[in-house]
Amino acid sequence: MNKRDIGKLLLTVAVLVLAVALVNRISSAHETAETEIVRDAVKNAALTCYAVEGAYPDSIEYLRDNYRLAYDEDRYLITYEAFASNMIPDIWVTEVGAKTP
Repeated sequence: MNKRDIGKLLLTVAVLVLAVALVNRISSAHETAETEIVRDAVKNAALTCYAVEGAYPDSIEYLRDNYRLAYDEDRYLITYEAFASNMIPDIWVTEVGAKTP
């Protein structure tokens, strides 16, 4: 193997490493966007409930049962903490099995 072949090999390896890094970054951004979509859906359902009933619901189950909130329960874990009927609840959405930074 001469210097030219080694240079081509190193360049190929560098391009492959960059491609893998780029795919990982895009995948991570996509997962984050999906999680935000689920969070926004929960928030919008809670806001709709408040607009219709004059109070935020006590639980995520109420939103599923009465406001057609639907999400993949096997994929997302939602923490919904309502502390007053006139205050928007705290909402956290985590993708099950997601890596935390």
